[in-house]
Amino acid sequence: MAEGEEDLPRDAKIVKSLLKSMGVEEYEPRVIHQFLELWYRYVVDVLSDAQVYCEHAGKQTIDCDDVKLAIQSKVNFSFSQPPPREVLLELARNRNKVPLPKAIPGPGIPLPPEQDILIRTNYQFAIPKKQSAPAMEETEDDEESVEPNSSQEQKTDVPHPTSGRVSFPLAKPPK
Repeated sequence: MAEGEEDLPRDAKIVKSLLKSMGVEEYEPRVIHQFLELWYRYVVDVLSDAQVYCEHAGKQTIDCDDVKLAIQSKVNFSFSQPPPREVLLELARNRNKVPLPKAIPGPGIPLPPEQDILIRTNYQFAIPKKQSAPAMEETEDDEESVEPNSSQEQKTDVPHPTSGRVSFPLAKPPK
């Protein structure tokens, strides 16, 4: 036996011999532990299902039929057969009856329509309308009469953004 193989548990030796019989010569030592974990988990699942079937049948102990039923339910639930070749060929024929859309010839790589591009611009600037000169003077007089408070922000008369639009208030130029 190889070095360190004597201290392996019996189940690990079985997994190692299975790998060798399948022609797998090189593998990481963790592979054996992963197979053992999968093996134990599968056995526990099957036996717990068999226990449920046993209790449902009103029996005291699990028998071979309970285990067979549990394995069969695992196989039916976990694995499914692919459809027959004829069915796949018929589906392919039906799908291929519909022609592909014509490619638009042009230079470069063809891109999808503008609304489907993820990197397109998704905002618009809404510039507030300029107020007339008398209205600007009233606004400046109002600002001088109000005590400046650092906790309050200056509010600008910006139209509310509509769906799909983002607006940014523009600051007034310094005097």
